[in-house]
Amino acid sequence: MMQRRSRWGRLDNMLLLLVIGAFCFLGYRVETGLDYRWNWSVIPQYLLRFDETDGWTTNLLLQGLLTTIRLSFWSLLFALPIGLLAGLLRTSLHLFNRLLGGTFVTLLRNLPPLVLVLIFYYFLSDQILPLLQISERLATAPAWLQSCAEVFFAPIDQLEAFLAAVMTLALFEGAYIGEIVRAGVNSIATGQWEAGRALGMKRWQLLRHIILPQAFQRMIPPLTGQAISTIKDSAIVSVISIQELTFQGMELMAATYLTFEVWITVTLLYFILTFSCSWLAGRLELRLRQAYLY
Repeated sequence: MMQRRSRWGRLDNMLLLLVIGAFCFLGYRVETGLDYRWNWSVIPQYLLRFDETDGWTTNLLLQGLLTTIRLSFWSLLFALPIGLLAGLLRTSLHLFNRLLGGTFVTLLRNLPPLVLVLIFYYFLSDQILPLLQISERLATAPAWLQSCAEVFFAPIDQLEAFLAAVMTLALFEGAYIGEIVRAGVNSIATGQWEAGRALGMKRWQLLRHIILPQAFQRMIPPLTGQAISTIKDSAIVSVISIQELTFQGMELMAATYLTFEVWITVTLLYFILTFSCSWLAGRLELRLRQAYLY
């Protein structure tokens, strides 16, 4: 066993060296083959800038990162109950519920997210959201309410597009979460259901007290993957001018021509965000496993 572990350790070290060597070779080819002049010194000013009145404040790239975080957070917040409902419908005893859940999941999973973004943007932002007059009401609202809307959502002039993007991502990711919920519920042994019925529990009581708590622990890894996918899929809404990280990266690259510096920085920001989600999910899974054992 120890020999096997040492072999895997040497293999990991070799792969790490190969990856580092590949990146070094890529950098060398960019610098020599493309005659590219690196200029990393200007990148920090696009992360933070100093304002004479406000002091240090976020600049384009960090503003885009914060928009990505807000977009991903609200999309996941709405996608989780949508996915839970779709998953429970898929595992229902009634044929109509199963057909309803299956239609939703099949339709959303088999459409390109870019098409959904454009459909929802032109439908919601042009037809439904203007009827609610959200932007007009916020424009006449107190200053503190406008500030809260900008901090937690988006600037008032971008709010309708932001809400359309959130609803699109929530429905799209909710379809995948629905399949995760269905698989998690079906993975619980039949004996758990039979034991609950022997105690006189109804189906919703079984799901709430016995099935879903056990299934949730098994669903954490795929749910983490879906959360990371939500963060990455949020880049799609740049096509409707949501000023998230990818949009800001494209704007900055077009203005400065710092192609590699900008996109390497954007890549690192995305990696920090997704790796943090993976780490937090790992800690949660460990805590739940320890609580289950003791």
